[in-house]
Amino acid sequence: MQQTPNPNAMKFTLPGRIFPKPLSFASGDAAAAHPLAAAIFALGGVYNVFMVQDFVTVNKLPDVDWDALTAPVQ
Repeated sequence: MQQTPNPNAMKFTLPGRIFPKPLSFASGDAAAAHPLAAAIFALGGVYNVFMVQDFVTVNKLPDVDWDALTAPVQ
């Protein structure tokens, strides 16, 4: 897990190259066909999930605490 310049975004590094092309989801509905993104949105308080090769960036709403999201996302 790595902080970003945006306090509402966190980068989660994966063990290897997982995604062949960048994927971005701005809602749970948009992520419905992608199991990992859908599971992250299901945690609540997430407004964007961005996946690139070997990492996932999760953007949360300002009033949501990272403590509620980091363990389930990891």
